[in-house]
Amino acid sequence: MAKHPKKKQRVDSSTSSITQNPGASSGKSSKKSRKRKEKPLIQPLGSEATLARLLDDESKDDEERKLESMLFGVPYVPSGKSSSSQRLSEGGLVFDIEEDEDEQEESGGRSMANLLDSDLFFVDDGLGQTVPDYPPIPESSSRSDSEQGTDADSTSSDNDSDSQSSSSPPTPRASSPKSRSRTKKSAWTDTPTSPHQISLLSGPSRLRKLRRFADEDEIQEKDYESRLRAQFERINPEPSWAQRARKQNRKERELQGVADEDDEERGPGDDADDMQDGLHEEKKNLFTSTTGILKAAERRRKGAVVIPSGTLSIERLRDANLSTQDTASGEVKVVAFHPSDRVPILCVGTSDRRVRLYNVDGHTSPLLQTLHTPSLPLTSSTSTLFHPSGSSLLLSGPRPYFFTHDLQTGTTTKHERGLWGTTFTNNHTSIDAGTKRSRSARGDGAESVHLTSFSPSGDVLAVAAGKGAQVHFVDWRSGAGQVIGSVKCSLGGGSVAGMWWFDGSSSPSVLGDVGMGPRTHLAVLTSDAEVYLWDVGERRCVRRWKDEGGFRGAGRVLASTQTGGAYMAIGSSSGLVNIYNPTSYSLNSSETSKTPKPIKSIGNLTTAISSLKFNHDAQLLAMASREKNDSMRLIHVPTLTSFSNWPTQSTPLGVVTALDFSPRSEYVAIGNKRGRVLLYHLREYGAGAA
Repeated sequence: MAKHPKKKQRVDSSTSSITQNPGASSGKSSKKSRKRKEKPLIQPLGSEATLARLLDDESKDDEERKLESMLFGVPYVPSGKSSSSQRLSEGGLVFDIEEDEDEQEESGGRSMANLLDSDLFFVDDGLGQTVPDYPPIPESSSRSDSEQGTDADSTSSDNDSDSQSSSSPPTPRASSPKSRSRTKKSAWTDTPTSPHQISLLSGPSRLRKLRRFADEDEIQEKDYESRLRAQFERINPEPSWAQRARKQNRKERELQGVADEDDEERGPGDDADDMQDGLHEEKKNLFTSTTGILKAAERRRKGAVVIPSGTLSIERLRDANLSTQDTASGEVKVVAFHPSDRVPILCVGTSDRRVRLYNVDGHTSPLLQTLHTPSLPLTSSTSTLFHPSGSSLLLSGPRPYFFTHDLQTGTTTKHERGLWGTTFTNNHTSIDAGTKRSRSARGDGAESVHLTSFSPSGDVLAVAAGKGAQVHFVDWRSGAGQVIGSVKCSLGGGSVAGMWWFDGSSSPSVLGDVGMGPRTHLAVLTSDAEVYLWDVGERRCVRRWKDEGGFRGAGRVLASTQTGGAYMAIGSSSGLVNIYNPTSYSLNSSETSKTPKPIKSIGNLTTAISSLKFNHDAQLLAMASREKNDSMRLIHVPTLTSFSNWPTQSTPLGVVTALDFSPRSEYVAIGNKRGRVLLYHLREYGAGAA
C-alpha cells in the first residue's frame, strides 16, 4: 500500500502562527512545531525604528502612561482618550498638542514651545509638593502581545472616527515646574532627628571639640560646616608669607585705585612679582634676626590675638636650663627675656652668683654664655635687668657698685664708683667669707641697690636703695651712671616694694632734657601698701593712696603694663592681688582727691605674693608665691578669672621663685627653688617649637 507523502508546515506571516496537518502521525514533531515562534527582529539602541517606537504614543498602554506621568510629570491620559490630541516628545518630556491650532492658541497650548530645557526640568526636593491623584489602575489582562497590538490598533481607529464626528474636550497641558512645586505637598516631613540636625554628643567623640558650650548638642548643617571650616583653619593656619603678600598686594591696589574685581584679570606675571616681593621681605627679616629659620618671626600670625577665657592652650617644652641642671647652680633668683622679639635670649640668675644666657629655641635651648660675679649676690627679681634697647645687661645687688655686660662685645664692666661717685676699695670677698666690717664698708646702707627700673626710653634709671624708701634717678644716657635726683616715699621707715613707669602729662622738667619723653611719671609701692605717683620732671608727688585692704608691711610686689589697658596689679602678704584700671589712678584734678578702688581682688592664692607679671598685651597675668609648693596661677585679665585647665596637680612647678613672659608671649619661663627653669609654650601667640 502506497504511503501518503507528509505535508509541509505552512507559516502565516500575518498572525505569526504555525499550522500543521491535523492528520500527521508524528506527535513529537507536531508538539515542537507548535512551540516554535518567529523570533522578533532585534533593533539596536538609538536606531530610528527604536526612537519611533518610543515616541509612538498610541502604542503605549495605560501602565506606561501612568509611569510616564509619575516620572516626568505629564498629565495622565488613558489610552482610549488620546485620539483627540497628538503627543510630542522633546528632551524626554511629553506634551499634548491639539490638532486644532486655533484651540491651542486660545488655551495657551504653545506657551511652552519657546522654553529651554533648564526651565522644564526641576529638582524634586520633596518640599511643597503633592502626589498626583491618579485614577485606580484597571486589572491587567492576560492578553498576548499580538492581541494587545490588535486592540491598540482598533482603539486608535475608533478614536480617530470619534474625533472626526464629535469634538472632544481639550487635553490638560503640562504646567511649569514652579507651578507644580507650589501645589504639591511634601513627600515626607523631616523630624528633629533627621540628618539636617547634627548631634555633637551622640555622634563620634571628635565632634565634641566643635561645641561652644558644654551642653550644646544639635546644630544645623550650615553651622556644622562653618565650624568644621573654622577648626581646619585653626589646625592648618594660612602661612604668614601668603598673608603678607596678599596684604601688600591689597595696599598696592588701593594706591593705584584698582578695584578687587580686577583681580581676575591679573596674569601669571603679576603673581610672580608678588611672590618675589614676599621672598624679598622674608630675606630681610631673616638676616636681621637670630631666631631659628623654621620658627622665625615671619611665621607668627599677624593681627591681634584674643585669648579665650576658661581654658588655656599651653604645652610644656624642655627645660630652658636643661644643659646646666647638673651643675648644682642652686635656687633660681632671676628669669628675664631679652626685650626684642628677634633675639631669643633668656637670662637666668641663680644663687651661686652666676648669670647664664640661653638661646631659647623650644628644643635644647643651648647655653650661650655664663657671667660669674663672686662679690655680687643676686637677691631681687631686678638684679639682672636688660636695657630697653637690648644692647646691655645691668647686674646689681646689695652692694654700692654694679656691673654692666655688653651683649654685642661680650665684655663685662665693673663700676666701682657706684651710683654716687664714691669709690669702695674694700675686699667684699672677705666680707662674704664672714669677716666683720662696718655697715658703711659693706655697703648695706642707703648706698646699696635693691630694685631697679629703666624708663621706656632707657635714658633714666630708677633705683630703690637701702631700706629708707628712697628712689634715686640715675642719668644713664650720659654713661656716667650718676644720681641726678631723689625722692622719698615713706616717713614710717618702710622700703620700696615695686616701681613702674607710666604715661603722664607733659610738664616741664627741672632735670633738663634727659630723654624721658612723655613718660615722666613713676608709680612706687612701699612695703606699707602705699602707692605714690611721682612727676619725675618736677620731683613732686601728684597722687597718693593706700591699697585697699593693705596694712603696714602688706605691700609685696607691683606689676603693670603700658599696653592692653595699662592695668596695675598690687600683691599683698595675705595672698590678695588688687587690679586697678587706668581710670582708677587717673591724674585728673577731679580724681586725685578720691581713693582709687580696684576693679577686682583676686584671692586664688593664700600666701604672700612674691611674683607678678603681665604679658605684652595684658591679656594674661601670672602670679606666684614662694611660700607654698605649686602656688602659681594664670589670670585671664579681660574677665579677671583664672584658667581651670592649668596648672594641674601633675604640673611640676615646685616652689616658684621667678617668672617672665617672652616679648611676644610665645613662651613663659618659670624658675623654682630646685634650680630648674620650666619652659611652656602658649599656642595662641606663636608657632613655638617646630
